[in-house]
Amino acid sequence: MEYVRAFLAGGVLCAIAQLVIDRGKWTPADVAGSLVVLGVLLGFGGVYDRLAAWAGAGATMPLSGFGYWLAKGVMAEPRPEGLIETGAAVFRFAGALFAFIVAGSFAAALICKPKG
Repeated sequence: MEYVRAFLAGGVLCAIAQLVIDRGKWTPADVAGSLVVLGVLLGFGGVYDRLAAWAGAGATMPLSGFGYWLAKGVMAEPRPEGLIETGAAVFRFAGALFAFIVAGSFAAALICKPKG
């Protein structure tokens, strides 16, 4: 049942994003940025915690989940003071995700040939 909930939650989040792109005047970059900001706001509000507990990876893997992890990193610190400590708190939770993105992008660049 856990897989079904993850599939449904992730599917609904992605379907909403696709509808906003198709029906609205937003570009994919606008929607991606908005999903990250929405994840941060819902993460700080405590709403995304309940969604992540119910949906698991279906809520934490889309871009809104990335924003949630950024907010969670800041909230995990007792009281980050200043920009450096706040940034360190963010990277404590999202650092592995950033490393995976960079390594995956590098591997894709080595394997794939550009068309042009």
